[in-house]
Amino acid sequence: MYQFYFAIAFLVIGLTVGTLLERLHYRSIRRRELGFVTLPASTLKMVPDEKHVLRAELVTGSVVISVDYFKRFAASLKKLFGGEIHSYSSLLDRARRESMLRLKENCADCDMLVNLRVETSTISNGGNSNIGSVEVMTYATALWYSPRSGHGNPVNLEA
Repeated sequence: MYQFYFAIAFLVIGLTVGTLLERLHYRSIRRRELGFVTLPASTLKMVPDEKHVLRAELVTGSVVISVDYFKRFAASLKKLFGGEIHSYSSLLDRARRESMLRLKENCADCDMLVNLRVETSTISNGGNSNIGSVEVMTYATALWYSPRSGHGNPVNLEA
């Protein structure tokens, strides 16, 4: 009987601590995103032709976020019934946004990000089917434009 109470206590603690940490992380993400609202990012491979590119550089941002105890338990229950595991949705959202912020922090002085790509992978716990953590890597080409306003040639980033 004590084992049951112990498991319930762990679930309640996991829910409380996990929710608190997730809220704090989202608050940090929202605050930091406001600082980069003017930095455009695009998945396009072409640079606008009215801009003259002075410098281009590959930049990356990556993050690994682990699943908390309660989300792992909730996902196990959801797997019994099937359907989308909503407890992992916020985990992926936080990881993608944090990865993008880290990328932008690595090139905060650039003028534009192009050819943006996001790669996601899951890391499982010792071969079982439960997700242990999520890794997201974001990469793009950071562009710095020449201060002169003359017309440049479009740059194809596929070459």
